[in-house]
Formats: sequence, C-alpha cells, structure tokens
Amino acid sequence: MSGKHYKGPEVSCCIKYFIFGFNVIFWFLGIAFLGIGLWAWNEKGVLSNISSITDLGGFDPVWLFLVVGGVMFILGFAGCIGALRENTFLLKFFSVFLGIIFFLELTAGVLAFVFKDWIKDQLYFFINNNIRAYRDDIDLQNLIDFTQEYWQCCGAFGADDWNLNIYFNCTDSNASRERCGVPFSCCTKDPAEDVINTQCGYDARQKPEVDQQIVIYTKGCVPQFEKWLQDNLTIVAGIFIGIALLQVTI
Repeated sequence: MSGKHYKGPEVSCCIKYFIFGFNVIFWFLGIAFLGIGLWAWNEKGVLSNISSITDLGGFDPVWLFLVVGGVMFILGFAGCIGALRENTFLLKFFSVFLGIIFFLELTAGVLAFVFKDWIKDQLYFFINNNIRAYRDDIDLQNLIDFTQEYWQCCGAFGADDWNLNIYFNCTDSNASRERCGVPFSCCTKDPAEDVINTQCGYDARQKPEVDQQIVIYTKGCVPQFEKWLQDNLTIVAGIFIGIALLQVTI
C-alpha cells in the first residue's frame, strides 16, 4: 500500500473560526429561546396536557420562541459542528438552510409590498381574532397590552373592536363589570401616576367620542403600525439589509 489517502476540500482557517464563533452564539441563543418557550408552556400546564395546545382561540406567543429557537438551534448546530470538524456536508446544509431563509425573507418582502391591502386585511383579522381570546391566555394578553401601549392604539381599527370580546362588549346580556370598556393598555397615560390604574378603561366606550379621546387611545393598531413603519422606514430597511448581508456573507 502506498500510504496515500484522499483529502476532502479544506475549509479556510479564518472562515472556520469565524463561522464557529458566530454559530456558538447562535446555538446558545437557540437553546435559550427553546428553554423560555418550554418553561412558559410548563407554567401554563401545556406540557402536562399537550391537547390544550389547540384550545387557545388566538395566537400563543410561545410558538414564536419555539419556532425561532428551533431554527436557530438547528442552524447553530450545523454551523458549529460543520466548522469545527470541517464537515462539508454540514456546512452545505447550513448554507442551503440559510439560503432558503434568505429567499423566504425576500419573497415575503416582495409579497408584502405587492399585496399590501391583503396583508392589511389579514392583520385586521389576526388582531380581532386575538381580541376575542384576550382573557384566554396570559402571554397573549401581555402581548396585546404591550402592543397597545407601545403604539398608543386600541383595537385593530378602533376601540369599538373590543365589542368582539365577551367581557368588553356592550350588549345588554353582558353582566361583566368591564362591559363597554377597554383593557387598561388602551388608556392614555398620566406621567404623574406611578401606579397603573387597571380599571381606567371601565365604561370608557359609554362616553361621547370627544370625552373618549381624553381617557383612551381611539386610533387602531393597524393604522398606527403603518404610521410607525413610515416614520421608521430607513431603520427597518437598514435592519433587513444588514440581516440579508450577514446571511449572504456567511
């Protein structure tokens, strides 16, 4: 025997340790996201009763942590092991996976621009569907409250969208104390108040529209989101371009 052996394609040392270092961070972030998601499900009793996943009528924010964490974990694992072991198969898998994500991001951006009216209708449907399930899940409730506080909005297109919720609708059959009201996150904030008044939205929609504007936000979250995008278009575009360049570089 000649003692010669075949050497596969070698990976550049600089590229090797750059990819490895980047993906170690990516991998640990993926583990953290998965851990947070599983912890949240455990706190809500989902892990002990898997069938309860389908019980929530609205969007469960935990899914976002699990999906993003899962993708980051897989990509980080392939990039780390592929770079460390100079495994071209795992590196190709990492590159192809990253390419698919980049293509999906590009496609989503184009479709969002071309079908923006359809996107607006879907966003309206999504928000209203989650308004119905506001009291069903604490994570969803916190997400809606954060959104309404951050964008200073109420409902999808206005405060009356809260008629869709069984606790806040204005029907005569509704015996809830929150009848014809809105969540506290719809209330305008008084800088002098240090403690949040969680009852500030009670009976808010029974008042004349002029008086409502003093107590609660009357603009919907969909138009407020559009306004936020227009005001921060340069920043949003810069973030997406930065992510795209990072994906192409790697």
